Amino acid sequence: MIVGMPPSPDPSDLIEICQARALALLQHNLVPQGILAATRTPASEARRYTRIFGRDAAICVMAMCGSGVAALEQGAVASIDALAAQQAANGQIAKYVDPQHNDADFWYLGCIDATLWWLLAADHLRRHSLLPGVVMRWAREIERALSWLLAQEHQRLRLLQQNEASDWADIMPRSGYVLYSNALWLAVKQRFALAGCDATRHHFNHLFNPYRPDLPDYHRARLLQHYARRSRRDPGLYLSFVNFASFGSEGDVFGNLLAILCGAVDGDAGLRIVKTLQAAHAADPYPIRVVLHPLSRAHELWRPYMGRHQQNEPHQYHNGGIWPFVGGFWVLALLRLGLRDAARQALQQLAAVNALDDWRFTEWLHGRTLAPMGMAGQSWNAATFLLARRAAAGTGARLGVDLLASTG
Repeated sequence: MIVGMPPSPDPSDLIEICQARALALLQHNLVPQGILAATRTPASEARRYTRIFGRDAAICVMAMCGSGVAALEQGAVASIDALAAQQAANGQIAKYVDPQHNDADFWYLGCIDATLWWLLAADHLRRHSLLPGVVMRWAREIERALSWLLAQEHQRLRLLQQNEASDWADIMPRSGYVLYSNALWLAVKQRFALAGCDATRHHFNHLFNPYRPDLPDYHRARLLQHYARRSRRDPGLYLSFVNFASFGSEGDVFGNLLAILCGAVDGDAGLRIVKTLQAAHAADPYPIRVVLHPLSRAHELWRPYMGRHQQNEPHQYHNGGIWPFVGGFWVLALLRLGLRDAARQALQQLAAVNALDDWRFTEWLHGRTLAPMGMAGQSWNAATFLLARRAAAGTGARLGVDLLASTG
């Protein structure tokens, strides 16, 4: 230890400190209309992070509900209200809403996951919020949102179809049937008891894991499986997307974690995913890199928009950067599979990465240099840490490990 420097806190103390800091950050980022994506600064305002994002806010809502902090409990409902108020006539939930100007943005190609996350958060609040009048809230908006998603479901595969760069990884070339979006879709179908859950799960496992020995009955599904598996070895992870004659084998960490958490894969497959991520040191020293094999400019899937502002170069941003908010889902996935010791270690690492630069709660870090990048004061970093901490403590399991799976 360097003379004159304070001793590093005990890992357990760091977890408790991070919990307090996370709660404080969420309260700081709260406005009357709901939770902002990041702390208001000139930089975050210029990049529109001071908005209520469909996906960000929904994830935060799940942590704010059950926090015991009155302002956060109310803010959770306000966030879902704000997004519902700007719902499109066709049922789509916006990418974000502007709380100051009463405006909404729907992205370029139909941001699909905002609606998925909003539905899960709305259902979560209706099940768990202690505030009055929430149980039957948003009934009409939920019906319209489900209708919008059902209109994009393939009528034989029972999986959602989407264009590229239209989910959280909005400068990655995933399109067609996307792992991340369809893991959430299965969770939504389970939570709202929609028809065809078994078919969705069946085709999910055949399409995104084409290396399994059995073949699907539907001939077009068999053809897609053939394209993905020919002359290639099983990567140990589910494919990030499958499209006509193209697919993603870059190793989508978030999509694979959601596949575990929503119950799309069985326990053995989940353990195999975790072992693959551990062997690749995806969570070392901080959880977690969101791509195992970043796409280079020479890769056939590279798109010119990925190089805009040099943001999505290899090991950066969605293309292999470290995202602490996804690290919270890593902890939850470990807990869901019963790997409590590994989850405890990962939770300590998650607290440590949020603590960097005097508790910056940084958006992402460079996957190689570990340099903190992006916006500071990320609300969903705080939220997923709180969810992971709650689940690791063994309290409120339905608010943690079973967050996405059907809870009955």
